Amino acid sequence: MSLNVNRSIQDAFYRYKMPKLQAKVEGKGNGVKTVIPNMVDIARALGRPPTYCCKYFGCELGAQTQFNVKDERYIVNGAHDAAKLQDMLDGFIKKFVLCEKCENPETVLKVLPKRGIINSSCKACGHNFVVDMRHKLSTFILRNPPEQDLDKAGTSLTKKQDKKSVRKENEANNKDKDECDGFGGGSNGNANGDDDDEEWSTDVTAEAIKERMKDLSSGVKGLAMDDDMEKPESERINIFHAFLSIKSNDGKDGLDVPTIKEIHAEAERLEVTNKAPLVLCEVLLNTEEVAKKIKMHKIMFLKFTNENQKAQKYLLGGIEKLIEMKRDALLPKVAVIFKTLYDEDILDEEVIIEWHKKVSKKYVPKELAEKIHKNAAPFVTWLQEADEESESDSDTEIDFNDRVRGEGLVAAPTNAAKAKSGSPEKNGKEDSPSKSDDAAAAAAKDEEDDVDIDDI
Repeated sequence: MSLNVNRSIQDAFYRYKMPKLQAKVEGKGNGVKTVIPNMVDIARALGRPPTYCCKYFGCELGAQTQFNVKDERYIVNGAHDAAKLQDMLDGFIKKFVLCEKCENPETVLKVLPKRGIINSSCKACGHNFVVDMRHKLSTFILRNPPEQDLDKAGTSLTKKQDKKSVRKENEANNKDKDECDGFGGGSNGNANGDDDDEEWSTDVTAEAIKERMKDLSSGVKGLAMDDDMEKPESERINIFHAFLSIKSNDGKDGLDVPTIKEIHAEAERLEVTNKAPLVLCEVLLNTEEVAKKIKMHKIMFLKFTNENQKAQKYLLGGIEKLIEMKRDALLPKVAVIFKTLYDEDILDEEVIIEWHKKVSKKYVPKELAEKIHKNAAPFVTWLQEADEESESDSDTEIDFNDRVRGEGLVAAPTNAAKAKSGSPEKNGKEDSPSKSDDAAAAAAKDEEDDVDIDDI
């Protein structure tokens, strides 16, 4: 079944159509999740990457999302109805697909990272405008631009092709010059000696020398790459450790984006991307103010752990090693460290809960591992309870509101009933303790619990 992309238009002959959203709930309890089987088809109809639509649901619902682009599997944690997600999709279409002037969906997003904005241009009317940058999805789009086609190393394929074509052109010119030199003996082989002198002259300006040195450096790096890949994994990790230490020396206020990309590319070259968080912890968080350093280097950690649960597990191992090195200072701050990693979206909820189920002595002695798990227990318990409460939030809110609205309809007690209950009369409105008092007490208790968790 097809729907109009702009569902406010009821015209049956409206030419912009999209498939009706399908939702399939899997699992139970804390592991319940909603799979959207036709997310790719919907995104194709909207002209947007499927990750944008799925991430939008997560932002609106306050839920974790999971992507598997290869298997075309897009998941939103929690149980969600298809109709509810379809209505939510209308909000995504209005904010990030439709033209704000003509409401036509033929728009193209373009990320301007230096200005920190996302520009949308309409092919139908030519109108250009900036999308809502206050929405959380805008931050995700800035980090994952739609128009940039990247290879596995994170390098733009378009730039690679341009460099390759320039290199081929230079090689062809050099080859022609070599042939002319061998045949004509230099400038004497051509009647136009002055022209030959201009073509054969070498540019000795500072900029030209710098460019030639850059090409030479890249060539040497390419030769060294093969040698590094033949080394054992432990040596490759040491190479990455040395590289990160050099790059992070002057990063007192956090590293800039080009440096972060360079570090990530080096980890991919050495094939240590998953285990790189172990090194990040040792180099970047080697201080007693770990929470502050995590916020400072948030982008660096996200580059490695975003949608990579294996890297997140190694990050947890790195945190354990870090606590072992500064045991007295960091052991009491375990819950604060974990909460910071969770709040900054560096660690997923399910990874933390899974880690807490089993005490491992892989990174630290078992005695210390047990103490770390014990100190992290209050935060993990809060995560589990918050997940259970989120499933019944909507029902609880409706019951509470109905009860509040219905209080005005309760019949006032008679004087005899008041005397029997023994409760004094104040301004003709006070009666015996009721269920609403119990609800208020329970709410107060919940507030106290929340305060305790935030104080972690």
